[in-house]
Amino acid sequence: MSYIGRIMFWEAAICFIALAIALWLQPWRMLASTTVRTPEGPHRQISPLITPIFAAVVILPWMWALPTLVHMPLPLQLSGACMLVLSLGWPLAIPVLCTIGVIAAFISPAMQWSEAITAVMWLGVAPATLALLLGALIRKLTGTRMFVYVLGRAFLGTVACVFVAGALSQWSGHIIAAQIDDGLSLVARWLMAWSDGLLTGMMTAVLVAFKPNWLATWSDRLYLPKPPPSGS
Repeated sequence: MSYIGRIMFWEAAICFIALAIALWLQPWRMLASTTVRTPEGPHRQISPLITPIFAAVVILPWMWALPTLVHMPLPLQLSGACMLVLSLGWPLAIPVLCTIGVIAAFISPAMQWSEAITAVMWLGVAPATLALLLGALIRKLTGTRMFVYVLGRAFLGTVACVFVAGALSQWSGHIIAAQIDDGLSLVARWLMAWSDGLLTGMMTAVLVAFKPNWLATWSDRLYLPKPPPSGS
């Protein structure tokens, strides 16, 4: 087996293992409807996470397939994986990211299945897993602070995770463009990581303010604790 073949085999194996672990955790339970009591009486309410899932499967496949749809000297790809981890949690984000890779392969005739697996690995599974680990570390070191959640996990954390995933992808042999050397490729990946971080940070700040129920990793009880009652 050639070097490229071995890399593709390990990428597919890692993606399969991540998907198996995610499904073993039964993430579909987060999508169960709940009963809400109102003055008019109880009624069933669907999970608010349905909306970000639909948004992801509509928008992200086009971002992932963009280099095969539009020929550019420097292909640009946004990941969106870190945003999905914040919104859905890692167990639910992994199946959604795998679905996005399949959809991207279908909407782009020039995208081969091997490229779809590579996209799932380096645009999806790798940054999503890094975001999970970094988020757990940040929370352990700093506790539950809203400022750290938005700036540390959503913005700077996304920059770090997407860049590290891109650097690992380049180290494994996936180049951005044949005419660009390794040094400039890393610079391009660094700049694209900042674009991903900026979008994730802004969207997270907006959702924290207006739609916190679209963030499975957010809790008003943890990040916005009520001050203790003052003594009489």
